[in-house]
Amino acid sequence: MRFVLASVLLFICHAVYAVELTGEAVQGGLLFGQAEPGSSVLLDGAEIAISPAGQFVIGFGRDETGERELRVVSPTGETFHASYPVRKSQYDIERVDGLPPSTVSPDPAATARIREEARMVSTARQHRDIQAYYAGGFNWPAKGRISGVYGSQRILNGQPRNPHYGLDIAAPEGTSVFAPADGLVTLTHPGMLLSGGTIILDHGQGLSSTFLHLSAILVEAGTFVKQGDLIARVGATGRASGPHLDWRMNWLDRRVNPQLLMSPMEAP
Repeated sequence: MRFVLASVLLFICHAVYAVELTGEAVQGGLLFGQAEPGSSVLLDGAEIAISPAGQFVIGFGRDETGERELRVVSPTGETFHASYPVRKSQYDIERVDGLPPSTVSPDPAATARIREEARMVSTARQHRDIQAYYAGGFNWPAKGRISGVYGSQRILNGQPRNPHYGLDIAAPEGTSVFAPADGLVTLTHPGMLLSGGTIILDHGQGLSSTFLHLSAILVEAGTFVKQGDLIARVGATGRASGPHLDWRMNWLDRRVNPQLLMSPMEAP
């Protein structure tokens, strides 16, 4: 698990209140915090979750800009305050012209199904355990060639498509998929229109992983899995051009980049 250390000490009334932060304040990035147990944490004035052990996490969206204000108040009233400018990321943009219109815009029936399945996914991501199940770090859920990266975008016939928010790992169908970190299974679906076989894991405090295009789902919604548990197998279900795992991560409503958490993958 790769982090940039950003520990800060704040001096107030001759007392030192330390909050340790690791990670990157960059588009698609995450900051992981450790404060004194019992503290309260506010991001831009809004309170966010903190575990009984004092752990919290903050995410930054793909196109997020500006500065974020973090304030942590200890149980005794000491205050840590810091401002984080969100650094920009570079994304791959591909233009494809001359496609048949039917391949660019889905028909009404498909659109309705896509919206309903998006609602199911959104509901599953509302489960936000206060515990920091992510605190043990993240491992690669599967091994293979990186075939798609977070933030890339296609412009089809001059129409910008939604950016790709996942990390694609190309691997043979049936390749094992493991839980990258501890988490509660909040959704399983055998065949969504776009994403095919789908699993969502809640890692705590609004941080979740989603796994797409699965050929087999080996866990049930409502069960808790540990890092390294076998949860699924790679497939090409849904709208996929070949077998691969599409691994996505969210923090609350922000889509973040799982690759920023990872060390280089060892050869399969």
